[in-house]
Amino acid sequence: MKYPRIGNIQLDGFALLAPMAGVSDLAYRVIARKMGAALTTAEMVSAKGLYYHNEKTKDMLKIAEEHPVSLQLFGSDPAVMALGAKVMEKAGADIVDINMGCPMQKVVKNGDGSALMKNVPLAAEIISAVTAAVKIPVTIKMRLGWSRDTINAVELAMAAESAGAAAITVHGRTREDFYTGTADWREIKKVVDAVHIPVIGNGDVGDGPAAKALMEETGCAAVAIGRAAWGNPWVFGAVNTYLETGEILPGPSWEERLAMARKHLHGLCVEKGERIAVREMRAHASRYFHGLPKATVLRREIMKALTEEEFGRILTGYEEELGLEEPEA
Repeated sequence: MKYPRIGNIQLDGFALLAPMAGVSDLAYRVIARKMGAALTTAEMVSAKGLYYHNEKTKDMLKIAEEHPVSLQLFGSDPAVMALGAKVMEKAGADIVDINMGCPMQKVVKNGDGSALMKNVPLAAEIISAVTAAVKIPVTIKMRLGWSRDTINAVELAMAAESAGAAAITVHGRTREDFYTGTADWREIKKVVDAVHIPVIGNGDVGDGPAAKALMEETGCAAVAIGRAAWGNPWVFGAVNTYLETGEILPGPSWEERLAMARKHLHGLCVEKGERIAVREMRAHASRYFHGLPKATVLRREIMKALTEEEFGRILTGYEEELGLEEPEA
């Protein structure tokens, strides 16, 4: 098995971090990359926000040492999207990814995200405009279609390839499905068979065996892991190892989980400031602590933390209660 190449970007693995609002920010991308993600994709960024120089939107373009990194853009005006892509390229992105898959009402009501699957000519125009505006590879992330009755992933994929896209990520659900039900890998295979650029499969991959099954069933070049990676950055190394050797790595220990939660919080504090970071970490912490003894009590205590020091003190008390040694930082 050869690692995929996206334009001029050679990846060093098969497991990629999918973009997730509120999750794939700078702090977590750095962790994911260090834990084996071959490519990380940031939270989607509004092209209009960049066009109007919104400072909060521009802050989402911060990049550190997590290369290769893809910055994801959403919008539906070709000219505005092209300008946004230029800003992302200047910010240091290795790849610009166009969001054509977000199912959220606040996005699709403006004709953005997965709503673009209902207008393939416009989607192709956007891709053409963006690829003409930047020198770095341009990719798209899409779904199977707007609904089960209007599946058109192959049509959009072929249009995207013709318009200059370097790779396509396909989530095996429609907009109508949101995140429910089982991902339809058969439709992903149809996309793989229809184009000559790398196709990245997405949907229902949370471990090595699932990643292998998806790649074997569809022929996709890599897998993008979203929800299964939230609070579980070990999944990238586990998937890569299984695909390359067939070995199933043991899951993280309690010590490793707590140490990673500390590291994640510290990264958020550096990126966003302690006040915002501690509050955002509450949701992440629930993921890290899932399945641990007395996890409900721990999560309840974490909700009270207001500083990084308080957060750490709660974890230390939890470790002492379980008779664990202090994990290494």
